[in-house]
Amino acid sequence: MKKLVLSLVAVAAGSFAFAQDLPTNPEPGKCYVRCTTPDVYENETVSLVATPAYKTLKVVPATYETVTEKVLVKEASKKLKVIPATYKTETRTYLKKQASSTIAIVPATFGETTETVEVKPAYAQWEMSSVPPAECTSSNPDDCRYWCYKGYPAEYTTVSLTTLESDASINRSPVAEESGTYTVQVVDQPARVEEIEIPAEYANITKTVLKTDAATTETVVPATSKSVSRERLVSKGGLTVWSEVDCELIEYNGLAINWATGSATLTAADKREIDVKLLAALNNTPGSKVEIGSHTDSKGSRTSNQALSERRAQSVANYLISKGINASRIVANGYGENRLKNRCADGVSCTEREHKANRRTEFRFINN
Repeated sequence: MKKLVLSLVAVAAGSFAFAQDLPTNPEPGKCYVRCTTPDVYENETVSLVATPAYKTLKVVPATYETVTEKVLVKEASKKLKVIPATYKTETRTYLKKQASSTIAIVPATFGETTETVEVKPAYAQWEMSSVPPAECTSSNPDDCRYWCYKGYPAEYTTVSLTTLESDASINRSPVAEESGTYTVQVVDQPARVEEIEIPAEYANITKTVLKTDAATTETVVPATSKSVSRERLVSKGGLTVWSEVDCELIEYNGLAINWATGSATLTAADKREIDVKLLAALNNTPGSKVEIGSHTDSKGSRTSNQALSERRAQSVANYLISKGINASRIVANGYGENRLKNRCADGVSCTEREHKANRRTEFRFINN
């Protein structure tokens, strides 16, 4: 009799993305960039002091008069006579050595025991068996195999252990304190001072004294003001959000900029190209970030080409900043001749049209 063969299927573990770093509820076929929300400002008018209020002063001179006055020319003082102190000797007792104790240590004692530990738990597994040939009615051996779920007992081991019978302890014995004496001279009669008075001395002087002090009259000149319009921060940005963008914008897009040989200066036509292709896209996705990449052909040295491409990329970045795009949203990279689009490397003969294909400035939206 043919038996039904059962098999076990293992569950495959799938990889997953970290959802907290991706847009929520994305739509198939759409592209997104991670943006930083901008600060929000509003205009307000502030009144400033153009010239402060101030005073004009006119001085009225002081007036004086002459007076005679008796003045002190030598202050009264004292003459001091010192009588020294007398002393006597005293014996005093002090603690020469403080009481203490000695300590004897009684070590810890140990015993022995054993403990049985399960080192391998009981388990079961599927094992394949075959029907004896006499019972198999099929010419195909695979039709006469079956699976059995076979169990195996747990395994144990016995471990020798050391136990604490009595912990370490101490025996403390007291040591008595010791006393000593010393002599000291103390004041028997303190020193004293006798005072002898010396009288003050006076003289007459003539001086000019103030009768009426100088004064001023004042006139107040009023302040003037002017108004200034300024931006005030309404809400602070800085949060990371996802914004939908045209999928073409996350790949490199060319800017039709005709750089003069060796120059990194933008013409009026170049700026219009940037306004239409790039500036509008940045304004439509607040907080987005863009990379400006500039390239050269293989003519000239690698060092000069690298420096030229960096200046050209920075020129585009500076123009965007002048149009109100925050500098933190722009990455300007110069690649020199490191990313040629064709075979025209150093030493290869190429047409001017082939070289021109490598002289390009591109942009793409990138994540913050």
